[in-house]
Amino acid sequence: MKKLFFLLFLALYSSVYAQGILDPVAWDVTIEHDTENLYTIKMIATIDEGWHVYSQEQFGEEFLGPIPTEFTFNATNGTFSLVGNTTEPPIEPIYDPVFDLDVVFFEDSAEFTQQIEVVGDGNVTVEVEIFYSVCDDEQCLAPETKTFQLNVQSGAATLTNAEITQDDRDKSAALTLNIKGKDQYKTATEDSEKGYLTIFLLGFVGGLIALLTPCVFPMIPLTVSFFTKGSKTKKKGLSNAILYGLFIFLIYVLLSLPFHLLDSVDPEILNNISTNVTLNVLFFIIFIVFAFSFFGYYEITLPSSWSSKMDDKASSFGGAVGIFFMALTLAIVSFSCTGPILGSLLGGSLSSDGGAMQLSMGMAGFGLALALPFALFALFPNWLNSLPKSGGWLNTVKVVLGFAELALAFKFLSNADLVEHWGILKREVFIAIWILCALGLALYLFGIIRFPHDGPKKKRPPLGNLVVGAISVAFMLYLIPGLTNSSYANLKLLSGFPPPLFYSIYEKESEAPLGLEAYKDFDEGLAVAKAKNKPIIVDFTGWACVNCRKMEEQVWSQENVFETLQNDYVLISLYVDDRKELPESAQFTYLKQNGNTKNIETVGDKWATFQTINFQNNSQPYYVLMDTDLNLLNQPIGYTPSADEYYEWLQQGLSNFRESR
Repeated sequence: MKKLFFLLFLALYSSVYAQGILDPVAWDVTIEHDTENLYTIKMIATIDEGWHVYSQEQFGEEFLGPIPTEFTFNATNGTFSLVGNTTEPPIEPIYDPVFDLDVVFFEDSAEFTQQIEVVGDGNVTVEVEIFYSVCDDEQCLAPETKTFQLNVQSGAATLTNAEITQDDRDKSAALTLNIKGKDQYKTATEDSEKGYLTIFLLGFVGGLIALLTPCVFPMIPLTVSFFTKGSKTKKKGLSNAILYGLFIFLIYVLLSLPFHLLDSVDPEILNNISTNVTLNVLFFIIFIVFAFSFFGYYEITLPSSWSSKMDDKASSFGGAVGIFFMALTLAIVSFSCTGPILGSLLGGSLSSDGGAMQLSMGMAGFGLALALPFALFALFPNWLNSLPKSGGWLNTVKVVLGFAELALAFKFLSNADLVEHWGILKREVFIAIWILCALGLALYLFGIIRFPHDGPKKKRPPLGNLVVGAISVAFMLYLIPGLTNSSYANLKLLSGFPPPLFYSIYEKESEAPLGLEAYKDFDEGLAVAKAKNKPIIVDFTGWACVNCRKMEEQVWSQENVFETLQNDYVLISLYVDDRKELPESAQFTYLKQNGNTKNIETVGDKWATFQTINFQNNSQPYYVLMDTDLNLLNQPIGYTPSADEYYEWLQQGLSNFRESR
């Protein structure tokens, strides 16, 4: 109901606040002692005549029906647990003309109850949060959240909900633009199918790499032999091995499900996670730890008791359940090798726009790659004879992965550095570190440097080592121009990984991509566009956005695109992950359309909310073309790796701008 409610809210804003804030519902929260440690919390709504409050059930589609009433219970002192669900009066659905639906709503009064079980002596304080929407037969008010502190012993309930001030409302309203042309140029949703396929394939490759590690590779012949020889019939052994592979696949997919819950709670949460400075520094430390684990200085394993318990359950249950626990045992035992690769997948997904869905696709690819060998070798057991024997080459694979983890670790530190503007990891410093990683890998593969788990030194490195070492040297040579202040510094094959070109140790003409003139405040850019009588391109971007860097360094750098941006448009780049704090006078609490609040404290908070409000989109990069009267000039677009397609889009916007003059 977001769009509908927003329109209703705008229509009512002036009339409602001219008359004073309407509050048609009064809540009374009490608690009654049942037996022993059981208590019942009662939430009674007294509703003004003509108004009604909705059921806890969702009627109609999520954004087209009324907002359900929600109750949240938390302990601020002591401990308690919920007993059952929150009950409400049994009312049959009634036709609601506002939503043109049969819905359940309550008039005059309604009593909701929730039973709890208190732990201990009853010295417990329960925080009761009530989120609800109020409508009459013609209109709805903005959703409301009220919070009560309820003392179980005394039964006293105190309303503690912080009210949104008029200053907050004024500043929230200032974020809303009167965008024209939305019907003609509907906001585009990103075509993410290609992105999903790409990360699925990357996850699959990661799984194949994990197969070649000492923790997993030796398990293939052992496990397949167990199923094919240990079963009463060949057919049963084959089906068990295939089921084993299927469970491996499902286990890794299931690991991504919690992130979908986070994404549904707040669409911006994964972007906030990916740009969170503390988490990026934590990822950096974890990747360094993973790297030295791969180098052989120590082992990272999950508690051995976990694998023992899973193994016991596999033996005791038997059948499909036992096979599931066998698959879970493999996932736990192999963690020391698969964990770092999964960490890369997690970090990469959260640093991109796809968030939870991309993570699921990556985990699906990873799980499929791990599962396939067990199924295929069970179907074709003769293939086992063609597998190479375990040996020192497995440790070499781990060390190579260690250098990769070491290089990737600095990507996360770079994210934090960019967001906070520390200036400690400028582009050239970042590239120099990667050069050292490539050099170190080459020296290892050529047998010049050694690590703890390496076998006896051979007179001549194996052919595979020489080939991969040569590739590493070639990569190092490719990176070297990135240290210069020249046109060769734009390493297009790595766009998105190093910091942007303008984040440099060398003095640059501007702090915008490619030396373009860019404004980092919408109002400032709009004023310049009016003075120059030019159209606007709004660039919703991020310091830690990989695809944003790819667009700037691979698409914007093309001569025709660059000249169009430089000469024909006013560029406004709004960084949605910028952690620079706003002046205290500019900070405020934003009232969301769903009734929740968001503290606007940083530059990124402001522009992320600005994008969501006006364009119903929270992905980056995201480009919008407008004239100075806020008319859309064509359909907003996201990541567009084709320079020709992007140039046509810019030219179409220019053509529409000139026709409207």
